[in-house]
Amino acid sequence: MLPMTPPHQQPQHHSHLSPWFIPRLPLEAAGARRPLLPAKTSPGVCAPRELNLPAAAIRRGSMGLSPMAARAACGCSSAALAFFGSRPLRRAGRRPAAAFAWGQSSPYGGCRSRLAHSLVDSVLDELRSRRRVRVSAKIGLQGTKELSDNKIDKRALQKGLLLEFQKDSQRSLLAVVERPDGKKNWMVTDQNGILSSIKPQQVTYVVPGVMNFDASRIDEFLEKAQDLLDPTVLECAWMELSEKDKSIMVEEFAEIVYGNKESLESYCAHFLLSRDIVYFVKVESRDCSMYQPRSPPQVEELLRRKRAKEEAEKELEEFVHLVKSAKALPMESKPPKSSWLLDEKVRQKIEALQAYAVDACDDEQRRLAGNILKAMGFTRTSSAALKLLINVGYFPAHVNLDLFKYDVRTMYTEEVLSAAEELLVGRPDSDMHIRKDLSTLKVYAIDVDEADELDDALSAIRLPDGRIKVWIHVADPTCMIKPRGIIDREAMHRGTSIFLPTATFPMFPERLAMNVMSLQQGKQCKSVSVSVTLHPDGSIAEYTLENSVIKPTYMLTYESATELLYMSLEEEEELRILQEASSICAQWRRSQGSIDTAMIEPRIKVSNPDDPEPNINLYVEDQANPAMQLVSEMMVLCGEAVAAFGADNNLPLPYRGHPQCNTAVSAFSHLPDGPARSFANISVLRAAEMDFQKPVPHGILGIPGYVQFTSPIRRYVDLLAHYQVKAFLRGDSPPYSAGDLEGMTFIASMHVKVARRLHSNSLRYWLLEYLRRQPKGRKYKALILKFVKDRMAVLLLVEVGMQVTTIVSRGKVGDEVSVAVDTAHPRDDILSIREVIEDTDDNEE
Repeated sequence: MLPMTPPHQQPQHHSHLSPWFIPRLPLEAAGARRPLLPAKTSPGVCAPRELNLPAAAIRRGSMGLSPMAARAACGCSSAALAFFGSRPLRRAGRRPAAAFAWGQSSPYGGCRSRLAHSLVDSVLDELRSRRRVRVSAKIGLQGTKELSDNKIDKRALQKGLLLEFQKDSQRSLLAVVERPDGKKNWMVTDQNGILSSIKPQQVTYVVPGVMNFDASRIDEFLEKAQDLLDPTVLECAWMELSEKDKSIMVEEFAEIVYGNKESLESYCAHFLLSRDIVYFVKVESRDCSMYQPRSPPQVEELLRRKRAKEEAEKELEEFVHLVKSAKALPMESKPPKSSWLLDEKVRQKIEALQAYAVDACDDEQRRLAGNILKAMGFTRTSSAALKLLINVGYFPAHVNLDLFKYDVRTMYTEEVLSAAEELLVGRPDSDMHIRKDLSTLKVYAIDVDEADELDDALSAIRLPDGRIKVWIHVADPTCMIKPRGIIDREAMHRGTSIFLPTATFPMFPERLAMNVMSLQQGKQCKSVSVSVTLHPDGSIAEYTLENSVIKPTYMLTYESATELLYMSLEEEEELRILQEASSICAQWRRSQGSIDTAMIEPRIKVSNPDDPEPNINLYVEDQANPAMQLVSEMMVLCGEAVAAFGADNNLPLPYRGHPQCNTAVSAFSHLPDGPARSFANISVLRAAEMDFQKPVPHGILGIPGYVQFTSPIRRYVDLLAHYQVKAFLRGDSPPYSAGDLEGMTFIASMHVKVARRLHSNSLRYWLLEYLRRQPKGRKYKALILKFVKDRMAVLLLVEVGMQVTTIVSRGKVGDEVSVAVDTAHPRDDILSIREVIEDTDDNEE
């Protein structure tokens, strides 16, 4: 046997009954009674957890020494006397094992008295030589070994027997047999006074020596048992029996430990052995059940697991107390999120709940979170975990779970931030000697009012021959960062900047993206300028790509740019020229088969998202707005020019194309111009195509080729195009081959898809929250976009910019109806819309 630490040097794991000893057996809903041991019992006392052991009016058998024990005890050591009960074993606090003397011959480093060994042997030998039937002969029953070996049938049971049966997977109850129930089952009254039918195989033990037992006396019987249920006797018995690897039956255990094997003592022996998971294991012999002592290594491992489980349960109890305390605090007094992450064990549990809330947990986190929710009295659901995290202040009420679900990169590593700071200190421009000074041009930068990354601007002049020349100036981040560098790799694995109603997560570190990389009003800015001279019909006559220096004149919102266009000021002639260029470019593309996809889109800005009731600012953008159309046309023109540049110079670029749809544009000419027709056009579009060697026709835009080039600060594919073009302008070889571009575009595109889904989900959440706050019964104008089935229609809420579905009683595609919101639950993604029929006087005389 392997050496083990003596019990007196081991942790005091046997001084009380821990959760390892007796499984948690929940009380039944009805008839719950007090536990086996009263509350006043000292911590060392063991009690079966929630297996209610009330008292019985059965007189307990003598607690004196058994005859064998008495004959041998006169020469026993104090250890043997303590073990065999020179006085009755009472509470677990009285540890028989403490009396053992440890010497050299013990496998634990000590030497027990040889008399103790001979005493055990003599008791076992005499018990087995008698081979007595375990149940009292007066009632003529089979022995307990037969009754507890899953061999119980209808003839083995009879009215008045006291037995233990398995109520369910977690509960065992004492009961009295009342009467047969059919051919095999029996009706019993359990310790809670409930009458139920059980199968013979549910019986786990028949208490011997009892007949015509009254069910009302079960409480008293179990009350008497409490003094005998001392788990430390298991350790003592195991130490005595393990050396000779002796198996033992229930009645033998009762005789050795308690001095007799009467009803009460036998039941207690069964109770201890059947629930022991450390020292003894049940083994089946030919005609009875035996309990075999485990080997010392097995016991050591089981004790280690038991201690680990006890520690885990203690940690869980402390965490639940912490959570309950935080939950009870008012919202303004909740502990900050950071406080939950300081202690490793607390952080582990809070992160398990977080992973559970977003359905992104591993098996261990699922188990841990489930235990926490159960201890808190909650259902084991993701919504319950989320609610708990919100109630303790770890999450704000409107937390965006998708950030955790999709594992979005919202922070930068110290390594990336350090590299960014180095660029801010010294950033030599390798292209300075070939940059063209365009700072005398009037430059318009037009974007949404809350844009943080400004990466494109526009200029225009009218040439002496009457033609229009435009410049699309694009920010030049590649003058700072290099291909395959640490910041470049980080940008590739982000794919794009993420714009949410509550926050922006830039593709580059913020101090780069929103400052030195962005175009800034009134400052000298490095850029790549794409100039295009247009034919009168709007097609490209000439183009150039060059490194430049510009000085943005205006930073305009779409709204302010539109106002300037309507005012048609002489001093803003360049803006009117840009509008004219936009108009003829759009006409040219339409003649080439372009498709109008301009829609009404919502945009939301939430200023204080962590507040319970944050401020929501809703903007509805009509993409047919003159300023938006102007900017859109110039971006398309830039992409067309860059694709032509790549084709003319055999330059690998991420060319984007779109095949012509199978449905002719004229098929929707009957629909009114605007969102209804655009929606129909979008519904028949085919998937986009990519090529990295030559341009691909773009059927939707109506141009021979297209490269995304105007957003290198917030789109990685645009940045790849800049790397290639900038290298060519310097006279260097392109840094990437067509194969390289394809692989890197694929990686970036995966993250772009996640970002789009994240943006879409977040936008919908806040739109629902906006609708939830509106006055009950408020009417909204809605445009019918499509009929799904019968009168089920897809509608566009014009004042919200949101598409919804409901049944309408009248109207056709393109018509306007009135609707109202019945319910809006953002967290559950529930929106219920109904049509509102306007009252009319048509039917009145």
